[in-house]
Amino acid sequence: MILNASEAGQGRPLVLLHGLFGQGRNFGALSRRLAAHRRVVVVDMPNHGTSPHAPRMDYRSMAGDVAETLLARGVSGADVMGHSMGGKAAMMLALTAPVLVGRLVVSDIAPVAYPPRYGALLAAMRAVPAGASRAAADAALAEAEPDPATRAFIISNRLPDGSGWRIGIEGIAASMGAILDWSPPAGARFEGPSLFVSGERSGYVREENRPAIRDLFPAARFLTVKGAGHWVHADQPEAFAAVLEGFFRI
Repeated sequence: MILNASEAGQGRPLVLLHGLFGQGRNFGALSRRLAAHRRVVVVDMPNHGTSPHAPRMDYRSMAGDVAETLLARGVSGADVMGHSMGGKAAMMLALTAPVLVGRLVVSDIAPVAYPPRYGALLAAMRAVPAGASRAAADAALAEAEPDPATRAFIISNRLPDGSGWRIGIEGIAASMGAILDWSPPAGARFEGPSLFVSGERSGYVREENRPAIRDLFPAARFLTVKGAGHWVHADQPEAFAAVLEGFFRI
């Protein structure tokens, strides 16, 4: 499946993959900065942004969709950064199509299965009536997601006229088990340079995850961004951009 993507800049391609409930435009400021030196390709993942909706998603299919999208754009090799769900997709791309990946950055996610979550939030999203105002949608999500900033992030996926959701809720809901899971190809390893970035205030990547990371990515390095939670690029944009510029040798 060919995914929606936007491009800016020239030079060696650098691909950015967003996380669950996100969209490529979340990387707007970051992509503009990096595009001063590189050809930056920002991808909307399946069921997100303006990419096609799919009845189900898993990391093999997401990595395949990203590979197909890059090849359709004439990109036969790129550096790749993925955040959260996009980080798992980036890892799977590196493991299944290593010829496409030069350097890899994985932002605040580990190659492990995570416990069930988001069921209540998805149910609340489904229950928001078509035509509801932004304030009404925010109120409808408040019990399932108490954090106002996270609710605003979720509500950014509403269609501009409030008639529904741009995001493919049903496909995401049907795929939630696979999104939280992790099943790497047997025997696969990515030998290229890899950097695993964590937010200081996030619990997504733990010290005990490092052996699993090194089993798949033996050249992995680790870096913690101070003052950042799970959305490292949003919490500490200057620090995160500097990390990418250093690691990707921009």
